[in-house]
Amino acid sequence: MVWVGINMIAYFLRWDPFPFILLNLLFSIQSAYAAPIIMMAHNRQSARDRVQAHEDYKTNLDAKKEIEEIQTELSRVETDKIDKILALLEETRSNKDHSKNNNETRHKFGM
Repeated sequence: MVWVGINMIAYFLRWDPFPFILLNLLFSIQSAYAAPIIMMAHNRQSARDRVQAHEDYKTNLDAKKEIEEIQTELSRVETDKIDKILALLEETRSNKDHSKNNNETRHKFGM
């Protein structure tokens, strides 16, 4: 903007008339050396992103494996608990039946 302003205000010493060819040339030179640097930086970032994505994938696989192991362990614990509850219920039922039989026997014999 400064280049254009000074060049437009200068009445006698216009070094770059209106189409600003010299300014366009400077911008072209700047973009010619900047573009490869930008592309190299972009490629490096892409490589880092690929490495990070791969590390994230491995972490997700490890987490999935650990979650599956925990689910298996919880299922085993749940099954063990259910088995213990059923055993206690069976034991309670047999004690109740045994107690009922003893009460009936006592009642028959008048005890």
